Amino acid sequence: MKNFMDENFLLQTETAQKLYHEHAAKMPIIDYHCHLIPQMVAEDYQFKSLTEIWLGGDHYKWRAMRTNGVDERFCTGKDTTDWEKFEKWAETVPYTFRNPLYHWTHLELKTAFGTDKILNPQTAREIYDECNEKLKMPEYSARGMMRRYHVEVVCTTDDPIDSLEHHIKTRESGFEIKMLPTWRPDKAMAVEVPADFRIYVEKLAEASDVAISNFDDMVVALRKRHDFFAEQGCKLSDHGIEEFYAEDYREAEIKVIFNKVYGGAELTKEEILKFKSAMLVVFGEMDWEKGWTQQFHYGAIRNNNSKMFKLLGPDTGFDSIGEFTTAKAMAKFLDRLNSNGKLTKTILYNLNPCANEVIATMLGNFQDGTIAGKIQFGSGWWFLDQKDGMEKQMNALSVLGLLSRFVGMLTDSRSFLSYPRHEYFRRTLCNLVGRDVENGEIPVSEMERVNQMIEDISYYNAKNFFQF
Repeated sequence: MKNFMDENFLLQTETAQKLYHEHAAKMPIIDYHCHLIPQMVAEDYQFKSLTEIWLGGDHYKWRAMRTNGVDERFCTGKDTTDWEKFEKWAETVPYTFRNPLYHWTHLELKTAFGTDKILNPQTAREIYDECNEKLKMPEYSARGMMRRYHVEVVCTTDDPIDSLEHHIKTRESGFEIKMLPTWRPDKAMAVEVPADFRIYVEKLAEASDVAISNFDDMVVALRKRHDFFAEQGCKLSDHGIEEFYAEDYREAEIKVIFNKVYGGAELTKEEILKFKSAMLVVFGEMDWEKGWTQQFHYGAIRNNNSKMFKLLGPDTGFDSIGEFTTAKAMAKFLDRLNSNGKLTKTILYNLNPCANEVIATMLGNFQDGTIAGKIQFGSGWWFLDQKDGMEKQMNALSVLGLLSRFVGMLTDSRSFLSYPRHEYFRRTLCNLVGRDVENGEIPVSEMERVNQMIEDISYYNAKNFFQF
């Protein structure tokens, strides 16, 4: 019987252990998609408690606590203390066996705070006090956490109207770790609620200093903001979409649709889809012009619990995997850009694992030999960023594409304690490849190539692909 989470955690063969300890573990982290709060980095925020850094905004934990019968006030309430919230999380942890939260929890305690203690109601107070003492130390600040995990680059997720003042302040402070913005223009496509769209366009006009009264004006304003993001080091865009949009449309139609929704009128479903289709192309062409990488996170059904959405707002743990028939639309969208010679580097992330093979086969349709791995299958995302999801994603990519060209893992997290997800991924990767070597499916004589492959997926592929 193996000890829990020892140095060879998840590494089931001697080859896997060598691949991880001698190659993957030493690689820096490029976290090219996350939701960290830039202000915390700019101000080198010092966290007040383990609850704040660990439970604040973590809807993964909230979902588990609710499922375990914990009252909402201990998840998101304002009338409970940090200790009371942490105590309820500690009570929940022993019920999370076989959920990735159990592994993440103890990896974070071990790598950030140096404790091998198992979190449960009996150890909760001791762990809480011990970690809170450490959080008072300068090396446990926001920047300190990034240094601790050997982070080289992080890319946050930012709206086109964002001033990026915190990115600028961080850069000018001389902080050695790069924090770069990522262009996330979802609200510029969100025409379902005319009043909200109008408010957003007015904010865009203010941010860009462009008077917007028609569709062409809006594109000019967005392009101006796109240029500004590029000046601040931005190299990626990201789109959080339910499904891909690739309706046929004429430019004249889109101008009429803009006028209609900007004027406050409800759009038909067909008009909404046409507008979104046009905007995806506009954004894709902008990204191609600058050599950026476009990312698409698709397949979530969000805010399913309307009662809790009204109470707490979005991103509070009431989203789930959706099922959409989106392959044809995805292919049509990519083909539309490709036919015009304007398909930039692209990463596709599916949330429903039933689409793994769909994505893995889609990549090969649009690889053009100009850039290795130009079209990427994004790592397991959200509900899939755990051992089973990672393995399924990498197996599909291996069978139907080139795992060797994969740009690897990201945290997709709001937490400064989420960097061990890179370690979790690297251990899973090394275990997969190491098993193949030991099974005689990869020749031992090619170990130099295997070693390089592990280092590439852990670090070098992302470094070369994004050119930060």
